[in-house]
Amino acid sequence: MQPFNIYSSHLFTIPLSLQSCIRHPPFPPNSSRFLPSSMFSTPFILSFSLLLSLPILFFLLAPTLHPHPLPPIPLPDELDDLRLFHRATTPSSASSHLSSSSSPKIAFLFLTNTDLYFIPLWNRFFRTAKTSRYNIYVHADPTVNITRPNDTVFYDRFIPNAKRTFRASATLISATRRLLATAILDDPANAYFAVLSQYCVPLHSFNYIYRSLFTSKNFDLTSNSNSESFDWTQYGVRVKYKSFIEIISKEPRLWKRYVARGRFVMMPEVPFEEFRVGSQFFVLTRKHALLVVKDRTLWRKFKLPCYRADECYPEEHYFPTLLSMLDPNRVTHYTLTRVNWTGTVAGHPYMYKPKEVSAKLIYELRKSNYSSSYLFARKFSPDCLRPLMGIADSVIFRD
Repeated sequence: MQPFNIYSSHLFTIPLSLQSCIRHPPFPPNSSRFLPSSMFSTPFILSFSLLLSLPILFFLLAPTLHPHPLPPIPLPDELDDLRLFHRATTPSSASSHLSSSSSPKIAFLFLTNTDLYFIPLWNRFFRTAKTSRYNIYVHADPTVNITRPNDTVFYDRFIPNAKRTFRASATLISATRRLLATAILDDPANAYFAVLSQYCVPLHSFNYIYRSLFTSKNFDLTSNSNSESFDWTQYGVRVKYKSFIEIISKEPRLWKRYVARGRFVMMPEVPFEEFRVGSQFFVLTRKHALLVVKDRTLWRKFKLPCYRADECYPEEHYFPTLLSMLDPNRVTHYTLTRVNWTGTVAGHPYMYKPKEVSAKLIYELRKSNYSSSYLFARKFSPDCLRPLMGIADSVIFRD
C-alpha cells in the first residue's frame, strides 16, 4: 500500500505557500516563539486548509443540499383562476345535486402532464355505465404535446383553461381546484368528484363504484351505521355522506415540511397543530369541492414558494389541512386510491411493471382496513396496459 501523500492527494489541494511551510517551517522545531510549535505540525496545516475550503464546498454543494425553489404562480394565471372560482361559487352554480332533476353523477377528474396511457381500459370501464351517471374532465399541461383521442369517452373532455404544472408545487393545487370549479360549473348533478392521474386504474366496475359511493350502507367501515340515520332522496341516494380523503396528523417529516417556507410563514392561519398530510388523490362531495374552490385564506399561505424544495409537497398538505380545519367530521380520513410506498424513490411511489400484473395483484390492491375495498390504484407503468386489458373483464370489472 502506498503511503498517503498530502501533496499529491486528489482529495485536497494545498496552496504552494502552505506546502513550503510544511516542508520548511519558519521556526526551528524547538522554537518557543509566539505560538506553540505544535501549531506548525502537519495535522494543523491540513486542518487549517480544510477549514479554509469549507465556504467553497458549501457554495458548490448548496444547490444539491437545498434545491432552488420553483417560481411563484404567475399573476395572470392567478387572476384567471379567481374569475373561474368566483363563477363556480355563485349561488346558481353552487346548487347541490339534490335540487337537480337528474340522478347524481360522479365527476372523474384526470390530472396529467403526459398522454393518458390507460384510455382503452377506461373506455371499457365506462362502457357499461349510463352516461347520466358520470362526467369526465381532463387537465392537461398545455406546454406538453398530449394526444387527444377522438374516438373515446375522453373526446372533448379536456378543459380549456388548463395551466402549466410542476411536480411538488402549488401549481398542482391550482390545477385540481381548476378541475373542481369546471366540474361544478358544468353540471349541477355532479355530486362526487374523484381526482385521478394518468397512472391510475380502476379496481372495480363503474356500477360497483357508483353503488359504493351513493347507496351502500356499509361501504365505509369506519362509520357506525347503527348510530347514523340514513335519509334518502328520490333517487335512493344518501342525503348525508362523506368525502374520502386521507388526513394524517402524525408523520415523521411533518415539521420539516411545515417550515419549508420559513419557520413562521404559515402562522397564524395554519398553526403546526392543524397542519396535515395526505394523498392528493381523493373523492370529494360537492359540498367539500365548493369549500376548496371558495378558499382564499389558506391558499395565500400554501401558494408561497418553499425555500426547501426537497421538503415541499404542497399538494399533499393543502387539501387535507383545509378540510380537517373546516369540516373534520364529514371526511373519512382515508383515501380510496391504493398506493404502494415501499421502495419509494425521490418521493415517487412504487410503479408496477407488466410482469407483476395478475388477478392476485388486483385482489391484493383491493384490500382495505377502512372500506369494503379500494376503488382505484396507482402507479402502473404505461406498458401495463396490455396485461391489464387481458384481465379487465374476467377480474377487474367482475364484481
